[in-house]
Amino acid sequence: MKQKNKVRHNHIWDVITRPKRYFSKIVADGNLDESMFKAFIYGLIGGCLVLAIRLIGGATITIGSVFTAVIIMPVLAVALLFVGGGLLMLVSEITGGERDWEIAIKGLASIMFVYPVILVLNALAFNCTSLWIISILCDAYLLFLFYNIGAYCMRGKKSNVIMVVAMIGLFMATVYMTNYRIGWFMLKNASAALACLI
Repeated sequence: MKQKNKVRHNHIWDVITRPKRYFSKIVADGNLDESMFKAFIYGLIGGCLVLAIRLIGGATITIGSVFTAVIIMPVLAVALLFVGGGLLMLVSEITGGERDWEIAIKGLASIMFVYPVILVLNALAFNCTSLWIISILCDAYLLFLFYNIGAYCMRGKKSNVIMVVAMIGLFMATVYMTNYRIGWFMLKNASAALACLI
């Protein structure tokens, strides 16, 4: 058990500090169960942490909030894993990288630890300004990870990966500069997003 925890922590540390080295080592070995389990567990952790933060903030416990934390968040994490895998395969096709579904899923599963962190940070936003800052920082870091997965995990041509990431970044910038940002913010923290309308 301690060995598994050590491996998990090493994996997280490597993704944060040495993404190129970590993602370059991902290969297909026929085991997708672990990737799905990672997504589910991190989704569960994220949902429970957000619920705890809301309870500390004085929110009332409801069956709906518990159901969301324990069921919806983990299932959403798994769904995001597979939707993201499909998008990553499309990007890999464009950038001339690997066309292996398993490698795409494993690459994305390796960064699922970010999911609960982002959920918690968004839940901690207390006004419009804090939501802006947290949202931009989180989205920028996700773009950075996406570049590393595209270039080193999926082995796409770096110039093409940079172009795709730049296009996604431009799209996100457009969302931030228009009223569509309110809808994006609402998905992250409804109360803080409403403060942006005042």
